[in-house]
Amino acid sequence: MKEVANNQVEGRNPVIEALKSHREIDKILVAKGAKEGSIQKIIAMAKDRGILVQYVERQKLNEVSESDNHQGVIAIAAAYKYSDLEDILETAKARGEKPFVLLLDEITDPHNLGSIMRTADAVGAHGIIIPKRRSVGLTATVAKTSAGAIEYVPVAKVSNIAQTIDKLKEEGLWIAGADLGGESQHFDADFTSAIALVIGSEGKGISRLIREKCDFLVTIPMVGKVASLNASVAAATLMYEVFRQRNNYGCK
Repeated sequence: MKEVANNQVEGRNPVIEALKSHREIDKILVAKGAKEGSIQKIIAMAKDRGILVQYVERQKLNEVSESDNHQGVIAIAAAYKYSDLEDILETAKARGEKPFVLLLDEITDPHNLGSIMRTADAVGAHGIIIPKRRSVGLTATVAKTSAGAIEYVPVAKVSNIAQTIDKLKEEGLWIAGADLGGESQHFDADFTSAIALVIGSEGKGISRLIREKCDFLVTIPMVGKVASLNASVAAATLMYEVFRQRNNYGCK
């Protein structure tokens, strides 16, 4: 039972101590059928903190374990500390800038999140918002792929993306979703106001509820044979259009 190097905490007592210390934990993997008292304690503690618990086959735990003594439970800890939504909005205010944030709707590929963070840093975005469930967190792979951007781009993890959109609207942000069925092409949209870009998951795009909550939808024109862009490429394309418009590059 030991804490391993890549942000995994393995074994019942180490996981309990990690929960007690309020360490940032993205999710906890529990072997199916495990019902011992200490496992139930871990599940209860995770529930109190709103941490996702996934029940998996013991073979899955054997495959991902690095200590060879996981005792039926592995916690996946965040590589970096999360920010609050309020902190992200305050960053924009402190800079005297209109808020520019990204809402990632169930992005699960750590390489996509890392790449998005790298571009977000390049264009001066104020932060990224991800859901607690069905989303990759701030893992070591994300940190590596971001090429250092994880140090500068705050990420907030929220329980409900739809409610977060409502809050952003109250703060004066427009919500723009990237969607193949968008009513306008991205370079015809007005991104000069306070804006939140919504990028959907790698396979399904933006979920129906979130799509309906967007103020407008934009599409990226394509003439090739492939139907859609990688999530990080689509995000980069839209982020640079926001950057271009806000800095008066080229003609509009």
